[in-house]
Amino acid sequence: MRDMEYKEGYRFIPTRSWDQHCFGCSPSNQAGLRMKFYTDERSVFSWVTVPEHLCGWNRLVHGGVISTILDEVMGWSAIHLYKIIVLTKNMTIDFVRPVFVHDELKAEGRVTKFDNDGEVIISATLHNGKGELCAKSTGTFSYFPPATIKEMGIMDEQFLRDFEEYIREE
Repeated sequence: MRDMEYKEGYRFIPTRSWDQHCFGCSPSNQAGLRMKFYTDERSVFSWVTVPEHLCGWNRLVHGGVISTILDEVMGWSAIHLYKIIVLTKNMTIDFVRPVFVHDELKAEGRVTKFDNDGEVIISATLHNGKGELCAKSTGTFSYFPPATIKEMGIMDEQFLRDFEEYIREE
């Protein structure tokens, strides 16, 4: 079994165990994906093995789970590479080939447009263990400065303090 905090050629992006219960990335959500993230400083990556309880039909991974994987790696691309917090505004997904539970998948996200206008365009791909493209996505994300996040009650003050090392000041 691979060390989850080491991937040759990639740097692990440490995250705290925030009690946010995120289905995609929270280590405390027992039913979730518990994604971990790595970078080569151009993209953000995650290697994920989807557990059986998240299948759709037979051994196939449910399309909503595939969408979550792509959404998470895109969101963390903005967080790590641009030091901003984003929320998904919309995303399109092309499901290219079936994805199976228990297979290790590689997700990659990359910011393709960020110009401080409040929207960020991010793309992502999902490959199976054979390196075959299984899904791809492009999303438009809304940038939320820390003050707006606090004002809207999206994250509490403690969460924002814990998150400070990941986000830039306004």
